[in-house]
Amino acid sequence: MNQDRPIGELLREWRRRRGLSQLDLALQADVSARHVSFVETGRTIPSSAMVLRLAEHLGVPLRERNRLLVAAGHAPVVRERPLKDPHLASARNVLGQILRGHEPYPALAVDRRWNLLFANSAIDVFLEGVDATLLRPPVNMMRLGLHPGGFASRLLNLGQVRGFLLPRLARQVAQSGDAELSALYEEVLSYGPAGDPRPPDPAEIALPIRIRHRGAELCFINTITTFGAAFDVTLEELAVEAYFPADDDTARFFRTAAAEPSA
Repeated sequence: MNQDRPIGELLREWRRRRGLSQLDLALQADVSARHVSFVETGRTIPSSAMVLRLAEHLGVPLRERNRLLVAAGHAPVVRERPLKDPHLASARNVLGQILRGHEPYPALAVDRRWNLLFANSAIDVFLEGVDATLLRPPVNMMRLGLHPGGFASRLLNLGQVRGFLLPRLARQVAQSGDAELSALYEEVLSYGPAGDPRPPDPAEIALPIRIRHRGAELCFINTITTFGAAFDVTLEELAVEAYFPADDDTARFFRTAAAEPSA
């Protein structure tokens, strides 16, 4: 979204993205439909409190709430600090504890665009043997997983993985309006095969990830953790992906590898 666009235009775009009418939004936010209309047409410049109120009911991400405030002539209110900022040291420590605590199984943290931020020692299962160009920072896990030079060539159920990840990424694009995410979606979609990916089986509660690694066939399911109570843009956009063994052979492989003395 362009920060120079008027607040009314931006709010109207978010409302339409959420599939709401002006009356729907007015009822949810406990304001008049007339007021919503006046804001969207530029006849009324909303206060910062009103911007945040409407943004809350539209489910606007924290980063975009700051942009809405600026477009309405107000100062941003949500902090946005780089992850290396000293004030986020405790958050980094917590992330490290979560990732290390999941060993010997893989776990990693990514930002809103799927760029790898942190990982534990078991991440080699996804990095081993991939094209070196894909490991140049920032390493993008969506690209790494679906690119022919990434670990897609070792996935035994690539079609199933594509059928899960591509719709998920498309939903992120629709919900966030992020141009870079949209470009990433178009890129990974172009890796093929042509046509829509196979939709996930609605009976499955988790995506199985089947991958060849060091002569073994491993199978994982994964969980995604986000920090919904975060009051910092950077922290809100973090996601931790933890991979769990989906069968006894996979669990045994990692327990054995963890017990081996390091070189």
